[in-house]
Amino acid sequence: MGRARARERRRARVGASDVEWAFVGRRKLPATRTATRGARADGVDVARSRVRAIVKRPVSREISGLTNLKPFCMRKQSAGAVTYDELQGLTYLQVKGTGLANTCPVVEGGVSGKEIKAGDYALERFCMEPTSFTVKEESQFKQGESEFSKTRLMTRLTYTLDGMTGSFKVGSDGSVTVQENDGLDYAPVTVQLPGGERVPFLFTLKEFTGKGNTSQFGGDFVVPSYRGSSFLDPKGRGGSTGYDNAVALPARADSEELQKENQKNTAALKGSAVFNVAKYDPATGEIAGVFESIQPSDTDLGAKVPKDVKITGLWYANLGSK
Repeated sequence: MGRARARERRRARVGASDVEWAFVGRRKLPATRTATRGARADGVDVARSRVRAIVKRPVSREISGLTNLKPFCMRKQSAGAVTYDELQGLTYLQVKGTGLANTCPVVEGGVSGKEIKAGDYALERFCMEPTSFTVKEESQFKQGESEFSKTRLMTRLTYTLDGMTGSFKVGSDGSVTVQENDGLDYAPVTVQLPGGERVPFLFTLKEFTGKGNTSQFGGDFVVPSYRGSSFLDPKGRGGSTGYDNAVALPARADSEELQKENQKNTAALKGSAVFNVAKYDPATGEIAGVFESIQPSDTDLGAKVPKDVKITGLWYANLGSK
């Protein structure tokens, strides 16, 4: 009786002719509410289109004045998009979300590297932008040779090395000696092989020492451990802290099969890189080209055998006076 009286009061307030009742599930609701719900369900695409329109408006205003930088707005990872001066003229909002922060500047025009005059230069704004990562895998056949397989990047677009400094010496005979000293010279990267195996490594150029000529130079560099000595594995074992072993029988901890897991090794390894000089601008001192480096992957603090990782890409630097 109480529900019937409440229903009559609602009809008296709204008016029986203006409200049509409909069953929604187990509840009895007015048709106006069901119509509202249907409008919400049917208007999802309309709402999304409005959100897209709202999001696009500030972006168009930010980039509307960049008439000379149209290619990079569409190509997210285009390394041939902007020069150093154009990149410095952009604001944070103009760079955000475009992928430009992960690219190196380019040199427009210029001459070959043979035009570099002899002298002692300061290597500034040294940048390396990888374009491909390949990992050396053993062949599935008994007598097959190992080949570098293509991989899929699993980490974010934060693998470019930038802001590195060093020295660049050019002799009277055209010989070149390059030394890397400081800067953002390492970046942790993880790639995935076609079989699903993931290979983490520390892309780096630490303490690079190269020799060659003004067209090409190469040398070795140091590859630090992917993890530090204070890192603890899932069983609490570490190099400088944590447990010495994690077995039920302490006497079994010295066995050969568990020795690599228990004794953590953070020793640095070696890598090699070759740089080709493609362009040089005598007016600004900018130099650019392509590179290829081969370095070992992560060893899981000595528990695994490292894989060879080949990185190819573009590089850029500025030769200034000391």
